[in-house]
Amino acid sequence: MATSNEPETDPLVVEQADGVRTLTMNRPAVKNALDSAQWRRLAAALDDAEHDTSVRAVVLTGAHGVFSSGGELGADGPQHPLDRMRIISATAIALHEFPKPTIAKVPGPAIGGGWNLALCCDLVICSSNATFAQVFPRRGLSIDVGGSWLLPRLIGMQKAKLLTMTGDVLDAAEVERLGLATQVVEPEDLDAVVDSLAGRLAAGPPAALSLTKSLLHRAAGADFAGSLEAEAVAQAVNFAGEDIDNGYRAFKSRTAPSFTGRWRFDESR
Repeated sequence: MATSNEPETDPLVVEQADGVRTLTMNRPAVKNALDSAQWRRLAAALDDAEHDTSVRAVVLTGAHGVFSSGGELGADGPQHPLDRMRIISATAIALHEFPKPTIAKVPGPAIGGGWNLALCCDLVICSSNATFAQVFPRRGLSIDVGGSWLLPRLIGMQKAKLLTMTGDVLDAAEVERLGLATQVVEPEDLDAVVDSLAGRLAAGPPAALSLTKSLLHRAAGADFAGSLEAEAVAQAVNFAGEDIDNGYRAFKSRTAPSFTGRWRFDESR
């Protein structure tokens, strides 16, 4: 991958190739735990990726064989705990609502808030040797980084209570069985599998994928009729873009489509 000008020792390494922006948490001394500064770095990187039209998909991962051990307990930051938590919450919202496809690449442990950070992504691809735990009760804490909202919707209330009240450590196979991992692969295959999937997403129609993501999120709190109306509005937006023609031509010619995300009536081009 092409790298940024930042040195590899940076706590958050940013790389990009072929429309895929990769954000790598890189704090080996604390197993990629996030202090207030790191949460802010991640939020700023997401904001930059959102507004950069060359970015078509984002991969979030961790260096040194670890995804993240969660929030760094005792780290410096705002004096009041509520202010510290609001920094974390703002970053979780930015990732969950990010308007482009996101993949969490989990090479190893994803613990506490680190696991919930991965669940804020659209897809979670993990190594077979990765481990997971909602470790909060072992630290005298309650769940955070959106876990109270995400887990019941993904696995149901009882399973969510079991994970968050025991803090038990789960292996990758169990996490996949519960539906909390999109795919589990062997460690040596992780990079290739994620690169392939991210490339497919980056090559997709950007406006349509963004609208689909928004529709799925909104449907969780909408009725059937409301969801259908939102789908109709989204399709109307798609019909005003170039990619529907690109897709149709590719279908007719049996070739791979080349999507641009351009507005059909943009006279500035």
